[in-house]
Amino acid sequence: MWGTASASYQIEGSPLADGAGTSIWHTFAHQSGTITGGDNGDVACDHYRRFRQDVAIMRGLGLGAYRFSIAWPRLFPSGRGAVNTAGLAFYDRLIDALLEVDITPMATLYHWDLPQALEDQGGWTCADIAERFADYSDTAFAAFADRVPLWITFNEPAMFTWLGYAIGAHAPGRSNFGEALRAGHNVLRAHGLAVERFRQHESAGSIGITVSVQAHMPADPDDPRDVKAAARSRGFNNEWFVDPIVFGTYPVAMCDQFGESLPDIDTADRALFTTPVDFIGVNYYTRTIVRDDENGFFKTRTCRAPGAYTAMDWEVYPAGLWLVLKEFHERYGLPLYVTENGAGFEEETIGPQGRVEDVERLRYLQSHLEMCHRAIADGVDLRGYMLWSLIDNFEWTFGFSKRFGIVHCDFQTQVRTPKLSALWYQRVIEENGI
Repeated sequence: MWGTASASYQIEGSPLADGAGTSIWHTFAHQSGTITGGDNGDVACDHYRRFRQDVAIMRGLGLGAYRFSIAWPRLFPSGRGAVNTAGLAFYDRLIDALLEVDITPMATLYHWDLPQALEDQGGWTCADIAERFADYSDTAFAAFADRVPLWITFNEPAMFTWLGYAIGAHAPGRSNFGEALRAGHNVLRAHGLAVERFRQHESAGSIGITVSVQAHMPADPDDPRDVKAAARSRGFNNEWFVDPIVFGTYPVAMCDQFGESLPDIDTADRALFTTPVDFIGVNYYTRTIVRDDENGFFKTRTCRAPGAYTAMDWEVYPAGLWLVLKEFHERYGLPLYVTENGAGFEEETIGPQGRVEDVERLRYLQSHLEMCHRAIADGVDLRGYMLWSLIDNFEWTFGFSKRFGIVHCDFQTQVRTPKLSALWYQRVIEENGI
């Protein structure tokens, strides 16, 4: 299944249109000093008003799938209560437009834009947030599950809980380790409840969760201390949210690092967390090289390798994707999707032939698809690849300074221009391979 991926706040614009409520990212992006260049998602790619144009681009590329996220505040402006029918209607139109051109919708229920009203009541640190998420999810299932066959509960929970609640670098901008761990626990409860609600609808579709992953590799593979340090780093970054879903327990590294600060998983939690899912989505961009360090986080420190890097300062390391897919296949035994993979660069200009010659991105994508092929040849049950991203968009705290799209977006005029990588990906899809 060849597709692309996006997220509501990053692409839609019009975040308060037609009765929608404020999200934590709308609030955060309008605070001074939080986003590069003072950017925000008020307009972004104007996808809310131009989605038919974007679906036409997808059709032209021959996409078989499109992963998008539903903005919780569009359906429930205050996070609960009466549903906003205008918000439902937008996603109705989008889903129907995709199906009209034989593009399979893959819907993510939560890609970071929590209703601000719920954050004001404690956000993900509040115990009843799980029930609120389940109610919201149930509404989405009732409205769309007859047409959407693939569902993702959460996108990168380790990222939005840690960066948003422990580090303060992302919305909602809190800085408390204990709150981040409690938020993560509540996310797992919310995930389990949402999967239960999905099963009650007796949908023929599938549901899973997407996690951010890296290949965690020892600086010295012959030094057992570095090998153990890489395992600790892997437990926190890759396994924090999947181990409880599959095994009903937190990774050993998490328990060792955080001790009593990590919420206990009681019998009821274990039963809820392990509500069976159909697949795991992995978002892969780079690797982490780890050295043992008693003074570092998880008693580790990261090292920088020579080689090519993207504008995000992420090393280009394709073999890491193969490694992660193999690890997840062997550890969890579930079908997998690559739900994000791509490369971000600085301002890219349109050349005389009317396109962006993004050769670096094309090479990045080809080398990573080679690793997907290698994983499949090794027996990994890889069902699909969702390239990040279809179009340049709002890249969180980087604003519009980093571009990941295979389609260029002029944020002033909203003109879309396919890049060289888009034309290449079109051929990949036509030939069903590289």
